[in-house]
Amino acid sequence: MVWIHGMIEKSLVQVNRLFAKAKGGRVMSKVITISREYGAGGHSIGLKVAQQLGIPLYDKEIMEETAKASGFDLEMVENEEEDVSKRSSIMKSICAVSSNYYFDTQDTIHDVQKVIIQNMAKKGPCIIIGRCADEVLREAGIESFNVFIHADDVHRAVRVSQIIGSDNATEIQKLMTKKDNKRHNYYHHYTKKKWGDGRNYHLTLDSGVLGYDLCVKLIVDAVKGSE
Repeated sequence: MVWIHGMIEKSLVQVNRLFAKAKGGRVMSKVITISREYGAGGHSIGLKVAQQLGIPLYDKEIMEETAKASGFDLEMVENEEEDVSKRSSIMKSICAVSSNYYFDTQDTIHDVQKVIIQNMAKKGPCIIIGRCADEVLREAGIESFNVFIHADDVHRAVRVSQIIGSDNATEIQKLMTKKDNKRHNYYHHYTKKKWGDGRNYHLTLDSGVLGYDLCVKLIVDAVKGSE
């Protein structure tokens, strides 16, 4: 069934390319990576961009493929990915240096995801959400257009409230801080770069000020303009 799904996905991409050519438009050839603050709407914006460009978006699919390839439980992969506390990052470095027998589940998951992300990008134009994809592809020599989406706490809190089904302001603020800190530490641990630093991306957008639809338009226009 997996190979059938792959064939269908590949066929849909080819059909979308044909429609683009028939309409006289250019076929987008780049991979887009989207890094995002929690609650800033990165997935929703990415999904709309994917629909407009006629290309696949990979987010939770990366988790699912990682679970299959690694043999780890899907829940474990979901809990471990993009999740490094500052303390655990320090401990990882110490243990890795002090012991040749040190085994880290999260490092294994990250290594498997690197291969999966690279393979997804090699299939053709697509959008990849999070997971250090910008740096993973750069290291592999695969060209990508890298986007970072952020927003102020008020706009993000509204979105997070919808996600978790709670309007408890304290709970929401703690969750946003926790998620962002983990993503920041994860990115720094595996790339040695600062998460959210505009110098690491081609485009940074404030979805709270611009709104989702304008963010979508700006990404689409920027990508087409860079072709």
